[in-house]
Amino acid sequence: MRIMGIDYGDSRVGVAMSDPMGWTAQGLETIAEKDCTKVVERLVKIIKEYNVEKMIVGFPKNMNGTIGPRGERTLDFIKALEQKVDIDIIKWDERLTTVAAHKTLNETNVRGKKRKQVVDTVAAGYILQGYLDSLR
Repeated sequence: MRIMGIDYGDSRVGVAMSDPMGWTAQGLETIAEKDCTKVVERLVKIIKEYNVEKMIVGFPKNMNGTIGPRGERTLDFIKALEQKVDIDIIKWDERLTTVAAHKTLNETNVRGKKRKQVVDTVAAGYILQGYLDSLR
């Protein structure tokens, strides 16, 4: 079963995919698009291409557990997805995943434009791997 991980942002959306056995997450791509409709269209294509059965969407919460404006926008995004796909969509606490992604990119010496292009995909990988690890 393939599971997709999503790090949803205002300007870019990171996408990660599990291996067919559902053990590991690999970064797939970054969708550099602000239009939610176009993002959903691209995700629908990926879902069909990889035969995805479940989607894990990083859900941003404030450090105190409350939902702020960023979380509200993510809920709107999830509603848009639910209208177009018939798979399970799970919200996953994404607190500090972008921080972890930046740390990884620092350690691997990824800088500048390249960093901006991959940080969301790396964060999506952390979100998905966290979910996959929770299944064991």
